[in-house]
Amino acid sequence: MEPALAAGGWTCVGWPVEFGGRGLSLAQQVIFHEEYAKANAPGRVNHLGEELLGPTLIELGTDEQRARFLPKIVAVEELWCQGYSEPGAGSDLAAVSTRARLVDGRWVINGQKIWTSLAQQADWCFVVARTEEGSARHHGLSYLLVPMDQPGVEVRPIIQLTGTSEFNEVFFDDAETAADLVVGEVGGGWAVAMATLGYERGVSTLAQQIAFRRELDAVIAAARASGTIDDPVVRDGIAEAQVGLEVIRLHALRTLGGEQGYNASVTKLLWAQWRRSLGELAMAAAGPLALTVSEAPYELDELQTLFLFSRADTIYGGSDEIQRNVIAERLLGLPREARP
Repeated sequence: MEPALAAGGWTCVGWPVEFGGRGLSLAQQVIFHEEYAKANAPGRVNHLGEELLGPTLIELGTDEQRARFLPKIVAVEELWCQGYSEPGAGSDLAAVSTRARLVDGRWVINGQKIWTSLAQQADWCFVVARTEEGSARHHGLSYLLVPMDQPGVEVRPIIQLTGTSEFNEVFFDDAETAADLVVGEVGGGWAVAMATLGYERGVSTLAQQIAFRRELDAVIAAARASGTIDDPVVRDGIAEAQVGLEVIRLHALRTLGGEQGYNASVTKLLWAQWRRSLGELAMAAAGPLALTVSEAPYELDELQTLFLFSRADTIYGGSDEIQRNVIAERLLGLPREARP
């Protein structure tokens, strides 16, 4: 699907024309992403390259890095994954322990990343690694571009409750990348990583809300089919979900195009809590049928998948606890949480 979009010039629509995009205005990008979602078009595997790494390189990369990577992102010829979270540093990015050192003009990388979306399909990974010996927290980190197809990289899919494997573990064992594939300054990776996160919840997330609308409609249809629509608790849950979804949309619209800052944390809290509650509402709406699968091959239905997957919504992409800390410390000025 995405190569067809690329052939028609419909990838990277918000990028400047000189970098292969369409240079669409913010309003035009909103229209494109919402209409794509309303058409129930296939999910896109190029999101991390198009919406995260590409804009980061446009802002902070070198001319050589832009020339090397941007055209292949636009053409969907190279896919990317994100090497941020680690077993001991999930939402606390500053605690990463993956290390990289320069050896004979190349970075040699050792460590482990986890919850790496679509790593099994990715050609490249943007990796936050510690490049200054003895450094701590957000000091001494660098933002490296690392090829995935090499002997020093091992990808292990993580089987989720839904039976699928969007997430993966990635092990770097003397993996290598070129010395010039550092975005920004060596040791300045924290600022680059934060810039990438600023793009993570941009205009394309409006399409996510169209998908949420579709899920809510499916829950309402299930409630009608099972008769639980007459249950006052279920009806109240549906009404609350309707209001909550409108709040999410209005917040997203009012913060588009501006400095994300704490707004990104508010956005994540809003939709993660909402969708987890929707998964629970889906099971109540389906009634006893929620506990069964109909026939071979006994796969989960749409609402069962929603319920199981939504249990992780408040964890991935920055846990709710981390988001609340960001709001408390950066917006409300409350004392910082004690850190090791």
